Amino acid sequence: MSRFFATGGSDSDSDSSSDEEVVQRPTVPVYTFSDDEEEIKRVVRSTKEKRYEELTNLIKQIRNFKKIKDMSSMLSSFEDLQKAYVKALPVIQKEENGQTPRFYTRCLVELEDFINEMWEDREGRKNLSKNNSKSLASMRQKLRKYVKEFEEDLTKFRANPDMPDDEEDEEKRDPEPDSDSEVPPKATIKTSKPAEGEEGESSSDSDDWPSDSESSSASSEDEDKFQTMRERFLKRNTEKEEDEEKEKKKEERRKERKDREKRRKKEDEEDEEGEWETVKGGMAIPSEKPKMFAKDAEIDLNLVIKKLNEIVAARGKKRTDRREQIELLHELQAVADQHQLGPAVAVKIKFAIISAIFDYNPKVSDAMKPEYWTRLLERMSEMLDMLQNHGDILISESVTEEMERFDEPPYRVRGCVLTSLERLDDEFIKLLKECDPHSNEYVERLKDEAKVSAIIDKVQKHLELHGAQSELCRIYLRKIEHLYYKFDPTVLQQKNGEIKLTVVTSMQEMERLCKYIYAKDGTDRLRTRAILSHIYHHALHDNWFQARDLVLMSHLQETIQHSDPSTQILYNRTMAHLGLCAFRHANIKDAHNCLVDLMMTGKPKELLAQGLLPQRQHERSKEQEKIEKQRQMPFHMHINLELLECVYLVSAMLIEIPYMAAHEFDARRRMISKTFYQQLRSSERQSLVGPPESMREHVVAAAKAMRNGHWGACNNFIINEKMNTKVWDLFYQADAVRAMLTKLIKEETLRTYLFTYSHVYDSISMSTLAEMFELDKSVVHSIISKMIINEELMASLDDPSQTVVMHRSEPSRLQSLALQLADKINNFVDSNERILETKQGNFFLRSANQGAFRGDRQNYRAGNVQDWSRQRRDNRREY
Repeated sequence: MSRFFATGGSDSDSDSSSDEEVVQRPTVPVYTFSDDEEEIKRVVRSTKEKRYEELTNLIKQIRNFKKIKDMSSMLSSFEDLQKAYVKALPVIQKEENGQTPRFYTRCLVELEDFINEMWEDREGRKNLSKNNSKSLASMRQKLRKYVKEFEEDLTKFRANPDMPDDEEDEEKRDPEPDSDSEVPPKATIKTSKPAEGEEGESSSDSDDWPSDSESSSASSEDEDKFQTMRERFLKRNTEKEEDEEKEKKKEERRKERKDREKRRKKEDEEDEEGEWETVKGGMAIPSEKPKMFAKDAEIDLNLVIKKLNEIVAARGKKRTDRREQIELLHELQAVADQHQLGPAVAVKIKFAIISAIFDYNPKVSDAMKPEYWTRLLERMSEMLDMLQNHGDILISESVTEEMERFDEPPYRVRGCVLTSLERLDDEFIKLLKECDPHSNEYVERLKDEAKVSAIIDKVQKHLELHGAQSELCRIYLRKIEHLYYKFDPTVLQQKNGEIKLTVVTSMQEMERLCKYIYAKDGTDRLRTRAILSHIYHHALHDNWFQARDLVLMSHLQETIQHSDPSTQILYNRTMAHLGLCAFRHANIKDAHNCLVDLMMTGKPKELLAQGLLPQRQHERSKEQEKIEKQRQMPFHMHINLELLECVYLVSAMLIEIPYMAAHEFDARRRMISKTFYQQLRSSERQSLVGPPESMREHVVAAAKAMRNGHWGACNNFIINEKMNTKVWDLFYQADAVRAMLTKLIKEETLRTYLFTYSHVYDSISMSTLAEMFELDKSVVHSIISKMIINEELMASLDDPSQTVVMHRSEPSRLQSLALQLADKINNFVDSNERILETKQGNFFLRSANQGAFRGDRQNYRAGNVQDWSRQRRDNRREY
């Protein structure tokens, strides 16, 4: 408003007075403007407002880039934000006493959470462009360094993140309406703030146009304040004064707010008609839960069942709150227990609670939260205890809703306890897979297996009374799957006679459960899994002959490829433990045959479901990888892969090295173990071979020592401190295994020595051999006798002198090399002629002639072999 109208005066003032005023101040109409225009055009802002505005603009940019995941732009904005904060530091130290502004701390916390989420989301990171992924990595590094300076502020913020950023924001978020307004006293709604000191209603006209008294008082104040016209229109530098005024206003507002809160509390206490709810984020948070029943309702059996059906009917719908559904069911259970409506109703409600807890987790592949897992175990155990205490309750899937009876025994309830148990067991395995196997969390979670096993026993007792044969077979298989991989030392103690036969061990329990499934089950899958678990348990407790007979009688090795993947994994695990059992019993060939299929592929980790090997993207899709991860075994059921590989390589060494020595000059020598050959070849290619470090290097060094006939060096490479800690100490009764292995190394090294150096000796004393290999004479005698009978060694035994006389019937080194050269030349000529005939077009005629030629050559070789064997027999008779 112009100051012409601000000058006070009545309507009865004369024109002469106004004319005189104009004459006195002729320049006023030209230079004076209204106060509103002056305020709009010229705004004096403090440096704090400027710096804070710059910071808030950059924070808005960062939040916008965060929504669209533009990491490169976010990185540049973050760098600008750091620079802007450095500029604003003097103001912060002056105004905020060096404390970081809360809105800036909020931005850092949001950025840190967002970057951590993006970094952990590997699938999301794959979808980012190269530029964005690089910017994400650099942003993460810079943010981690920068945040260290604000650790205390971040911890304080995370402790109470819902507090407003500062007082001005708090006033914007939580303005206080007048007592006369229609808004409820507890509601927090954004409204236009009335003028200070105004208690009545304020209209729009009064806000836009000031009253005459206000304008006159303002003009009088200005006139008193500014003595000259120049001072009125000069730009004022009064930042400190403005800041002091703002602080005073803030203090006044705080006092007003406290007074209003006190008034509200008094009004709430006086007001008995209703209660107001606090509005937060646009939604009303109910102060109390919705009541289950009306106040005057008579709670009886039908009303509780009706309410239960209403709650269960909302299950699976789109907008159903799963947590609220669980709480409602718990409340309904409390109501039913309070009014003593009977055990059948309690079982029905507990079964509904169990189903609701299962439904709380929307993703089937993910494990449920630990707090809900503990609730599930408690509710399941309580329900089974009630079923045991009340034997007249029948809970089954065959009971329809019309057949249910809750009022009098015999009670009938619809449901399936076995299905709930199977799902509970699957959830337990998911929980174990999600935990880090080397953490305390895994150990704590594994302690719940005792509770799960107790629940299985309770279900087993219930089904033995009320269940069918198919259900009994299913619950027995669940019991077997929690039992078959556990080692029971009482089995071996009972076998050695240390414990009486009346003591029930895990082996006897397995026998009982498996035999029932063999007899009663009509499906191949349950029977197959039961047999495999039975074999596994026998092999684990050194019952080699029982385990071997079960494998041979079942013929599983012929049909296992048609089974489901989980059964095939169980078969692989069973064969692995069968091979270990054969090795402990010194059956080296059987151990090698059991383990060769696992180790030849080079993927024992995947075949035993103990992890996935990194492969190329086109070899395995994301869906296949997800399915294979679901099939993985929990860590406490893993078989040591290094132990398996060591047993396999040692078995291959004990078989392969004597065979290589016996067929050194045979061109058509076959490979018994391809993996062992690869290890030997790789060590031979190395120009410099150092002392062995890994398990494979130890076995290769031992094989070379055995090849040269040094059993002591071979034994030292296989059995030492490093190998003991890695492999041999993992066996039960490890000393017996080491003694057995030393004996086998001596015997096989003796055979290798005889194969390698038999052409050097005319005769050799058995006592000398016994001293060399530290074996009894009877053992040396039996080994050499077997070699002579099997025609592996061309020699004879002289009993009076206890010597081994060598025969010179086998070809010499030169002869064997000449035979190899002849074979290679023949093969070269055949291939050359085949290439020539294909060019000339007489391929079919040549192939026929070639077949006839090959037949003649084979007959010729066969004749030579027959003559040679006949000559050996004649020499033996003459001797």
